[in-house]
Amino acid sequence: MTIKVGLIGLGMMGRHHARVAREVEGVELVAVADAMGDPHGVAGSLPRYDSVQELIAHGIDAAVVAVPTQFHEEVGLALAEGGVHALIEKPVAHTLEAGQRLVEAFESRGLVGAVGHIERFNPALMSLRKRLENGDLGEVYQIHTRRQGPFPARIADVGVMKDLGSHDVDLTAWLARSDFQSIGAQTAFRSGRKFEDMVTISAKLENGIVTNHLVNWLTPFKERLTLVTGERGAFIADTLTADLTFFENGTFDSEWDAVTTFRGVSEGTVTRFALEKREPLRSEHEAFRDRILGQPSEAVTLREGLQVLKVCEAAIEAAQTGTTIEVASLRGKASE
Repeated sequence: MTIKVGLIGLGMMGRHHARVAREVEGVELVAVADAMGDPHGVAGSLPRYDSVQELIAHGIDAAVVAVPTQFHEEVGLALAEGGVHALIEKPVAHTLEAGQRLVEAFESRGLVGAVGHIERFNPALMSLRKRLENGDLGEVYQIHTRRQGPFPARIADVGVMKDLGSHDVDLTAWLARSDFQSIGAQTAFRSGRKFEDMVTISAKLENGIVTNHLVNWLTPFKERLTLVTGERGAFIADTLTADLTFFENGTFDSEWDAVTTFRGVSEGTVTRFALEKREPLRSEHEAFRDRILGQPSEAVTLREGLQVLKVCEAAIEAAQTGTTIEVASLRGKASE
């Protein structure tokens, strides 16, 4: 079976989705749509439409949605109504209520709805998750992320928390296999925009792991690091280069019980792992395809995407109120 795919949104992300959709086995990109035109020449010989309705009418089985976040709900609901599976770029929607409506629309019709939380397909993080599951780190104490870089002029409808921070929320909960429990945050508005361009987060997961996250659009270099500290040392995953390094705790013997009991850790062996570096976006498209075909798949569900959005909203509220927010207290719960 070949899945006929349409693409709506032909901007920076849309052009990459188009390229990958043309490469994935079992998938055929048959049409594209964008009311603003085709600035990167994505369509090629394919028909280009102005609306999602025209794209659906062309005859597609699935669609990739790469429009601005504020339009995710409108486009997603139209696709669900048309019986079309959808891979929606993150964040899932601009509000919890919109996200909940998307979840219900796809689930009620038995359609595949996925969210583009692409970091789950980064080779470094995939390897790290397996190593944590195998107990290579022992008990996990803390997860820390840094996601910083210059301001992207293409983002105008959400702040840095939902655009970039959503990656870290999702990958942290995914690595730890635990949802966020409580969250505190600080935000800054330095570029004269309506939305925040800097956020720092201190949080706790339901399984007791503590986390902190630095996210901004104000740093003149790109950084994408995930640091996991635990009983046996620390892992550092660089998702820009897909490198994973393990810093092992050193050990030494002591006859002095008090020192042995209360000492900290020392430096031990450093190991950099050789990983197969497949393009994450290709892996994401393959997972979407597999979910449609009913095969085992790591595709991120709309419900999971809604939970991420919920944590992002909690962080924004925590910064606005100067309080720590219990994530479960927010309306529009993903578990409903």
